[in-house]
Amino acid sequence: MKLYTGLDLHSSNSYLGIIDETGKRVLKQKLPNERERILEALKPYQNDIVGIVVESTYNWYWLVDLLMGAGYHVHLANPAATKKYTGLKFADDQHDAFWLAEMLRLGILPEGYIYPKEDRPVRDLLRKRMHLVRLRTSLIVSLQNILCRNNGYRLKTADVKALCDDRVAPLLTRNEDLALAGMVSKESIDFLTRQIKKIEAVIEDKVELKPSYAKLQSVFGVGKILALTIMLETGPISRFAKVGNYASYCRKVASKWLSNDKVKGKGNKKSGNKYLAWAYSEAAEHACRSYTPARTYYNRKMQKTNFMAAHNALAHKLARAAYYVMRDEVNFMPEKTFV
Repeated sequence: MKLYTGLDLHSSNSYLGIIDETGKRVLKQKLPNERERILEALKPYQNDIVGIVVESTYNWYWLVDLLMGAGYHVHLANPAATKKYTGLKFADDQHDAFWLAEMLRLGILPEGYIYPKEDRPVRDLLRKRMHLVRLRTSLIVSLQNILCRNNGYRLKTADVKALCDDRVAPLLTRNEDLALAGMVSKESIDFLTRQIKKIEAVIEDKVELKPSYAKLQSVFGVGKILALTIMLETGPISRFAKVGNYASYCRKVASKWLSNDKVKGKGNKKSGNKYLAWAYSEAAEHACRSYTPARTYYNRKMQKTNFMAAHNALAHKLARAAYYVMRDEVNFMPEKTFV
């Protein structure tokens, strides 16, 4: 007898649902998120279980690793593509667990990518770096605004971040409250800068760009750290059939529904990888500052729309270009990108 299993995972508990090959419910049980309890509940059915479906929630790592380590064939469900029965009056965790199992039985399960266990820690470390960079940016912008309001001009970001020379304090000496605000901001920015550099040093020492990703650094605005981020967040480029699939995964495709050229609604803007979205946004910012073709393209877009749309258009271009760089293992070609 073939059995199909769904596990509806939450922060502190999971709901287990098992069905047979006819769709008959064999087991339903709510379990705490304890390794021994989950394995114990599955053990009587282990030889007959064809596969176990776990939804790709924020905390799926430990459960998928546990089940795969115990010899089960695990499927990671893509929640953005998973559709419930329409017209249901009532749905709960029990229904969700059995629906995951049912989709597996019917062969209609939209699956996500199970990222290799050995690569996840360094990817999470790079994600922490991104988090710190965003915190530092918010502090820098806040400090620049204070300086601009009180002095009439904006201090360059490079001057704010300078570790060896405090260029902020002399500009706020006229008022002790502003001086304190500047000191606290500068110390926090410097602390974050040192932590970011610490992470970068570890990453660069531990991870090398794989051959198929080595040419990512030829893309405008992409240095080694961003290239490593793109490599680890993308995974095998072969899992994206077309460039449009990859651009959508990078959240660089507009999410809206049209009918007769009229907007009829919007889709899920958060569907995709937020870390890749950030990486290409950073690349666009660097490219716009340092490379003439990128700046020219940005300015051309700015004439037709606002700065945010122009920035996103540039990031979209870079994401599409990076797809071909990774897939074909070729250098970035600006003459083909900015046409």
